[in-house]
Parts: sequence; structure tokens; C-alpha cells
Amino acid sequence: MTNLSAVKRKNQGFKEKIEAESGQSVTSCYQCGKCTGGCPLSFAMDYAPRQIVRMVQLNMKDRALNNSTIWLCATCSTCTARCPREVDLAAVMDTLRIEARHQGIKPKEKDVALFHDIFLNSVKKSGRVFEMGMTVAYNMKSGNLMQDAELGLPMFVKNKLNLTPDKIKGAKEVKKIFDKVKEIEKVEGGH
Repeated sequence: MTNLSAVKRKNQGFKEKIEAESGQSVTSCYQCGKCTGGCPLSFAMDYAPRQIVRMVQLNMKDRALNNSTIWLCATCSTCTARCPREVDLAAVMDTLRIEARHQGIKPKEKDVALFHDIFLNSVKKSGRVFEMGMTVAYNMKSGNLMQDAELGLPMFVKNKLNLTPDKIKGAKEVKKIFDKVKEIEKVEGGH
């Protein structure tokens, strides 16, 4: 059994850090459960989204960072749209994932961190996601070389899959954002 008072003292400031970095007031959440009721992935999560918020409210840092929920969140923002207190829970989940990575906590789900890295690298290079390149990179690095290969030809035939990345305006600016974030991370402690 967890002594809640001891946990709150040990992790004092965790809630405030998550609120500051996400720009959200998790304190204003009154646990109505609308976020969980609307979440399309709650069936696969070990904790409901509202439970994650409660963990943050109670400074339960270890539980808030060591779970599958924060990694399974698709950031679809259904929870955010349903929240009567206007808490952007998707932003809170993003912040918790970032904090977990900074703490060296790896997700339990195989290759989730790899997927996140490949996704962000695709955006950094092209200014947007290049699905074909991302899929090939993920399959090669995860060792699942033929995963979902049967979907490629039908998607290509229906013009839903490009063999080369689309050129977008502002791709250089997107890369600058990534470079600036890396620079800030070095200044703040080399995360």
C-alpha cells in the first residue's frame, strides 16, 4: 500500500512542473470522466486518461511516468474537446512522455519510442510526415521488414501512398524549430 502523504512530499513540485511545461491546469480537473469516456484507445490503456490526471494532481510521479497510457495516447484531442474545464489533456500526455524520456523511462510497449523518433525525424527532414519513408525506416529498425507490406500496393494504386516526400513550403523553418529545441535542451541540461 502506498502512503500518499509520503509520495506527495517525495515528488513535491511534479504537478507544478507538468502544469508549467504543458501550459495546462490539471488542478482544475474535477474527474468527471468525459475524457476517458471519449478516448478511442482507453480500452488498450492500463490507466484511464482521468486516472493519469489524478496521478499528476497527487504528485504520483512514478505512476504517472511508468505506464502504457501516456505512450498509447494518439493525441487525437477527443479528450480535450470533451473536457468541461478546458484542460488540454493531449498536451499533458505529450508533456508526460517528454518527461518520461528525460527521466530515462522506456515504454513497456516494444518499439514505441523508436516509432516516435522515426516520426519526428520524418517531420524534421520533410516538414511533414513522409509515410512511405517512415514505414520503411520503422520496419527496418524494428526488424519487422514485411510488416503491413500487403497494404502498400493497394494504397499506392489508390494514390494514397507516395514514393517520394511531398515538398512543402517552410520545410527549412520546420528544421530550424527542431534545431532550436535541440539547442534549448543542451542549455537546460543535455536531455
